[in-house]
Amino acid sequence: MSDFCTEITPQCPVELTTYGYYPNLGGNTFFTIYFGLLGIAQVCLGAYFRTWTFLAALGIGTFMEAAGYVGRILMHYNPWSTPAFRLQIFCLILAPTFIAAGIYLTLKHIIVYIGPEYSRLNPKLFTWIFIGCDVGSIILQAAGGGVANAAGTDQDMINAGNNIIIAGIAFQVATMSICGILALDFFIASRKHWRGGSPREDMTEKRGKRMWWGFSAEVAAYTTVLIRCIYR
Repeated sequence: MSDFCTEITPQCPVELTTYGYYPNLGGNTFFTIYFGLLGIAQVCLGAYFRTWTFLAALGIGTFMEAAGYVGRILMHYNPWSTPAFRLQIFCLILAPTFIAAGIYLTLKHIIVYIGPEYSRLNPKLFTWIFIGCDVGSIILQAAGGGVANAAGTDQDMINAGNNIIIAGIAFQVATMSICGILALDFFIASRKHWRGGSPREDMTEKRGKRMWWGFSAEVAAYTTVLIRCIYR
Protein backbone atom coordinates (compact mmCIF):
# COMPACT_ATOMS: atom_id res chain seq x y z
CA MET A 1 0.00 0.00 0.00
CA SER A 2 2.79 2.43 0.91
CA ASP A 3 4.09 2.26 -2.69
CA PHE A 4 1.09 4.34 -3.79
CA CYS A 5 1.05 6.84 -0.92
CA THR A 6 1.77 10.48 -1.68
CA GLU A 7 0.26 12.17 1.38
CA ILE A 8 -1.11 11.40 4.81
CA THR A 9 -4.50 9.69 4.63
CA PRO A 10 -6.27 7.07 6.74
CA GLN A 11 -4.86 4.48 4.32
CA CYS A 12 -1.38 6.06 4.39
CA PRO A 13 -0.65 6.97 8.03
CA VAL A 14 2.56 8.65 9.09
CA GLU A 15 3.62 5.46 10.87
CA LEU A 16 4.19 3.79 7.48
CA THR A 17 6.57 6.48 6.20
CA THR A 18 10.34 5.96 6.15
CA TYR A 19 10.85 7.78 9.45
CA GLY A 20 7.48 6.97 10.95
CA TYR A 21 6.92 10.46 12.36
CA TYR A 22 6.60 14.13 11.44
CA PRO A 23 10.08 15.74 11.47
CA ASN A 24 10.19 18.46 14.11
CA LEU A 25 9.40 21.84 12.54
CA GLY A 26 11.08 24.03 15.15
CA GLY A 27 14.34 22.11 15.31
CA ASN A 28 14.71 21.79 11.56
CA THR A 29 13.87 25.46 11.02
CA PHE A 30 16.54 26.40 13.55
CA PHE A 31 19.20 24.33 11.80
CA THR A 32 18.17 25.63 8.38
CA ILE A 33 18.73 29.21 9.55
CA TYR A 34 21.83 28.27 11.54
CA PHE A 35 23.65 26.57 8.67
CA GLY A 36 22.40 29.16 6.20
CA LEU A 37 23.97 31.94 8.27
CA LEU A 38 27.16 29.91 8.65
CA GLY A 39 27.27 29.44 4.89
CA ILE A 40 26.91 33.18 4.29
CA ALA A 41 29.63 33.86 6.87
CA GLN A 42 31.95 31.34 5.20
CA VAL A 43 31.46 32.94 1.80
CA CYS A 44 32.12 36.44 3.15
CA LEU A 45 35.15 35.47 5.24
CA GLY A 46 36.57 33.23 2.53
CA ALA A 47 36.27 35.97 -0.07
CA TYR A 48 37.77 38.56 2.30
CA PHE A 49 40.79 36.43 3.22
CA ARG A 50 40.94 34.82 -0.24
CA THR A 51 40.94 31.28 1.12
CA TRP A 52 39.18 29.94 -1.94
CA THR A 53 39.59 26.21 -1.34
CA PHE A 54 38.48 26.52 2.27
CA LEU A 55 35.57 28.70 1.14
CA ALA A 56 34.48 26.06 -1.37
CA ALA A 57 34.65 23.21 1.15
CA LEU A 58 32.88 24.96 4.02
CA GLY A 59 30.52 26.91 1.77
CA ILE A 60 29.25 23.81 0.01
CA GLY A 61 29.10 21.86 3.26
CA THR A 62 27.11 24.43 5.22
CA PHE A 63 24.69 25.26 2.39
CA MET A 64 24.08 21.56 1.81
CA GLU A 65 23.29 21.17 5.50
CA ALA A 66 20.79 24.03 5.22
CA ALA A 67 19.22 22.47 2.12
CA GLY A 68 18.96 19.13 3.91
CA TYR A 69 17.04 20.68 6.76
CA VAL A 70 14.77 22.43 4.26
CA GLY A 71 13.94 18.93 3.05
CA ARG A 72 13.13 17.95 6.62
CA ILE A 73 10.82 20.96 6.93
CA LEU A 74 9.01 19.90 3.76
CA MET A 75 8.67 16.41 5.19
CA HIS A 76 7.06 17.87 8.29
CA TYR A 77 4.19 19.03 6.11
CA ASN A 78 4.14 15.85 4.03
CA PRO A 79 6.16 12.89 5.34
CA TRP A 80 5.29 10.99 2.14
CA SER A 81 7.00 13.56 -0.12
CA THR A 82 9.58 11.69 -2.19
CA PRO A 83 11.38 14.83 -3.47
CA ALA A 84 11.70 16.17 0.08
CA PHE A 85 13.02 12.83 1.33
CA ARG A 86 15.60 12.67 -1.46
CA LEU A 87 16.68 16.26 -0.83
CA GLN A 88 17.29 15.76 2.87
CA ILE A 89 18.92 12.33 2.61
CA PHE A 90 21.27 13.43 -0.18
CA CYS A 91 22.33 16.72 1.41
CA LEU A 92 22.60 15.59 5.02
CA ILE A 93 24.69 12.55 4.11
CA LEU A 94 27.12 14.37 1.81
CA ALA A 95 27.47 17.71 3.63
CA PRO A 96 29.78 16.44 6.43
CA THR A 97 32.21 15.22 3.77
CA PHE A 98 32.82 18.78 2.58
CA ILE A 99 33.10 20.06 6.14
CA ALA A 100 35.66 17.33 6.83
CA ALA A 101 37.65 18.59 3.83
CA GLY A 102 37.78 22.01 5.50
CA ILE A 103 39.06 20.36 8.67
CA TYR A 104 41.88 18.65 6.76
CA LEU A 105 42.86 21.93 5.12
CA THR A 106 42.98 23.70 8.47
CA LEU A 107 45.03 20.91 10.04
CA LYS A 108 47.55 21.11 7.21
CA HIS A 109 48.13 24.81 7.82
CA ILE A 110 48.35 24.35 11.59
CA ILE A 111 51.09 21.77 11.09
CA VAL A 112 52.94 23.98 8.61
CA TYR A 113 52.80 26.91 11.03
CA ILE A 114 53.84 25.07 14.19
CA GLY A 115 56.43 22.73 12.70
CA PRO A 116 56.17 20.10 9.97
CA GLU A 117 59.05 18.22 11.57
CA TYR A 118 56.72 17.03 14.33
CA SER A 119 54.30 15.38 11.91
CA ARG A 120 54.70 11.79 10.76
CA LEU A 121 52.99 12.76 7.51
CA ASN A 122 54.08 15.53 5.19
CA PRO A 123 51.54 18.37 5.66
CA LYS A 124 50.96 18.59 1.91
CA LEU A 125 49.84 14.98 1.92
CA PHE A 126 47.09 15.65 4.45
CA THR A 127 44.99 17.36 1.82
CA TRP A 128 45.92 15.01 -1.01
CA ILE A 129 45.32 11.80 0.92
CA PHE A 130 42.38 12.69 3.15
CA ILE A 131 40.49 14.90 0.73
CA GLY A 132 41.12 12.22 -1.88
CA CYS A 133 39.55 9.71 0.48
CA ASP A 134 36.69 12.15 1.01
CA VAL A 135 36.11 12.22 -2.73
CA GLY A 136 36.06 8.43 -2.71
CA SER A 137 33.53 8.52 0.10
CA ILE A 138 31.35 10.96 -1.84
CA ILE A 139 31.47 8.74 -4.93
CA LEU A 140 30.45 5.69 -2.91
CA GLN A 141 27.61 7.50 -1.18
CA ALA A 142 26.39 9.10 -4.41
CA ALA A 143 26.53 5.74 -6.18
CA GLY A 144 24.56 4.14 -3.39
CA GLY A 145 22.00 6.91 -3.51
CA GLY A 146 21.70 6.48 -7.26
CA VAL A 147 21.14 2.75 -6.94
CA ALA A 148 18.52 3.22 -4.22
CA ASN A 149 16.84 6.00 -6.18
CA ALA A 150 16.64 3.91 -9.35
CA ALA A 151 15.42 0.84 -7.51
CA GLY A 152 11.78 1.87 -7.46
CA THR A 153 9.97 -0.78 -5.44
CA ASP A 154 12.73 -3.40 -5.78
CA GLN A 155 13.61 -3.94 -2.13
CA ASP A 156 16.79 -5.89 -2.95
CA MET A 157 18.10 -2.99 -5.03
CA ILE A 158 17.11 -0.52 -2.33
CA ASN A 159 19.02 -2.55 0.25
CA ALA A 160 22.02 -2.76 -2.07
CA GLY A 161 22.00 1.01 -2.50
CA ASN A 162 21.73 1.55 1.23
CA ASN A 163 24.63 -0.83 1.84
CA ILE A 164 26.80 1.12 -0.61
CA ILE A 165 25.91 4.35 1.19
CA ILE A 166 26.82 2.78 4.53
CA ALA A 167 30.13 1.59 3.06
CA GLY A 168 30.88 5.15 1.93
CA ILE A 169 30.10 6.54 5.38
CA ALA A 170 32.17 3.80 7.06
CA PHE A 171 35.08 4.66 4.77
CA GLN A 172 34.74 8.30 5.81
CA VAL A 173 34.72 7.35 9.50
CA ALA A 174 37.88 5.28 9.02
CA THR A 175 39.55 8.13 7.14
CA MET A 176 38.70 10.67 9.82
CA SER A 177 39.85 8.31 12.57
CA ILE A 178 43.27 7.89 10.95
CA CYS A 179 43.54 11.64 10.47
CA GLY A 180 42.62 12.19 14.11
CA ILE A 181 45.31 9.76 15.28
CA LEU A 182 47.94 11.53 13.17
CA ALA A 183 46.79 14.93 14.45
CA LEU A 184 46.95 13.76 18.07
CA ASP A 185 50.40 12.32 17.50
CA PHE A 186 51.53 15.65 16.02
CA PHE A 187 50.11 17.60 18.94
CA ILE A 188 51.84 15.38 21.51
CA ALA A 189 55.16 15.50 19.66
CA SER A 190 55.09 19.27 19.18
CA ARG A 191 53.79 19.99 22.69
CA LYS A 192 57.03 18.69 24.20
CA HIS A 193 58.90 21.53 22.51
CA TRP A 194 56.55 24.39 23.33
CA ARG A 195 57.88 27.28 25.35
CA GLY A 196 55.82 29.47 27.65
CA GLY A 197 52.57 27.79 26.63
CA SER A 198 52.96 28.82 22.98
CA PRO A 199 53.78 26.54 20.07
CA ARG A 200 56.34 29.00 18.68
CA GLU A 201 58.89 31.16 20.47
CA ASP A 202 58.20 34.13 18.19
CA MET A 203 54.46 34.03 18.88
CA THR A 204 52.96 36.95 20.77
CA GLU A 205 50.55 36.36 23.63
CA LYS A 206 47.65 37.66 21.55
CA ARG A 207 48.46 35.39 18.64
CA GLY A 208 48.97 32.49 21.03
CA LYS A 209 45.43 32.92 22.36
CA ARG A 210 44.07 33.07 18.83
CA MET A 211 45.95 29.88 18.03
CA TRP A 212 44.36 28.15 21.02
CA TRP A 213 40.94 29.28 19.82
CA GLY A 214 41.83 27.80 16.45
CA PHE A 215 42.85 24.52 18.07
CA SER A 216 39.61 24.41 20.02
CA ALA A 217 37.49 25.08 16.94
CA GLU A 218 39.36 22.41 14.96
CA VAL A 219 38.88 19.81 17.70
CA ALA A 220 35.20 20.70 18.13
CA ALA A 221 34.54 20.53 14.39
CA TYR A 222 36.40 17.25 14.03
CA THR A 223 34.62 15.65 17.00
CA THR A 224 31.12 16.69 15.95
CA VAL A 225 31.57 15.62 12.32
CA LEU A 226 33.03 12.26 13.39
CA ILE A 227 30.14 11.64 15.80
CA ARG A 228 27.69 12.63 13.08
CA CYS A 229 29.24 10.20 10.60
CA ILE A 230 29.25 7.36 13.13
CA TYR A 231 25.60 8.06 13.96
CA ARG A 232 24.63 8.08 10.28
